[in-house]
Amino acid sequence: MKGKKVAVSMFAYLIAIIALVSFIFPFILLIINSFKSNGEILVNPFSLPKDWNWTHFIDVLDKMNFLVTFKNTFLITSISTLFIVIFSSMAAYHLVRKPTKYNKIFFMGLVASMVIPFQSLMIPLIYIYGAKLHLIDVMPILLLIMFYIGFGSALSIFIYHGFIKSIPVEIEEAAIIDGCNTTQTFFLIVFPILKPITVTVSILNIMWIWNDYLLPSLVLSNESVYTMPVKMKVFNGTYMNNWELLIPAILLTILPILIIYMIGQKHIISGVTQGSIK
Repeated sequence: MKGKKVAVSMFAYLIAIIALVSFIFPFILLIINSFKSNGEILVNPFSLPKDWNWTHFIDVLDKMNFLVTFKNTFLITSISTLFIVIFSSMAAYHLVRKPTKYNKIFFMGLVASMVIPFQSLMIPLIYIYGAKLHLIDVMPILLLIMFYIGFGSALSIFIYHGFIKSIPVEIEEAAIIDGCNTTQTFFLIVFPILKPITVTVSILNIMWIWNDYLLPSLVLSNESVYTMPVKMKVFNGTYMNNWELLIPAILLTILPILIIYMIGQKHIISGVTQGSIK
């Protein structure tokens, strides 16, 4: 019996190691090829570089106008995530604590909207807000933030909804007895309890918005407001990509979000587990 447990444990470790190598290998490959020339990358992308050329990163910072592009990406991501968290938590709280027939229908509609592919909506959206209302030319960043809030709220409300149902109503009733109104009860009592799931929702939305290419490429037409994924188009040619600059650009783009994820991954697990246990 003991030998069987050891065998199962060793098999589990083996699967974990294979999964780790599978996930980390592309990132290692990205780092290695960031220091190579185009010729070296095309000949053998799996070999170590002959010369570790750091000038590629300097060229990328210059051609991407990195500080401006980073600022655009940071502002769009942070503002969108902030409003998604606020609106979604408030909406989920209302839907849970006011389970009327209309609220249930509304929640079912939100859940159903998550299965609608964005590709089926992008042409009408761009036609209405671009060709008809001309908002893409007037306020592209604000419009993009509004799109992210709209598309990100459904999943966030769904996640918050499940967590809020596990919070005892007696906590809120005690706050109301002490003189709190509904708004004060939510922000002073309920919202702090939502911290684990708020971190989860925030990180999921940050990763999605920061790495998104399709929506910004449709909305942002001026190069001065490009986000980092869109700005990498400068390294794509008609017939050939400039790999020696494109790969370092990809690495610089994903590093901030990778650091955020590494810091917050324990909170993601904590938020999910607490929501299922309470």
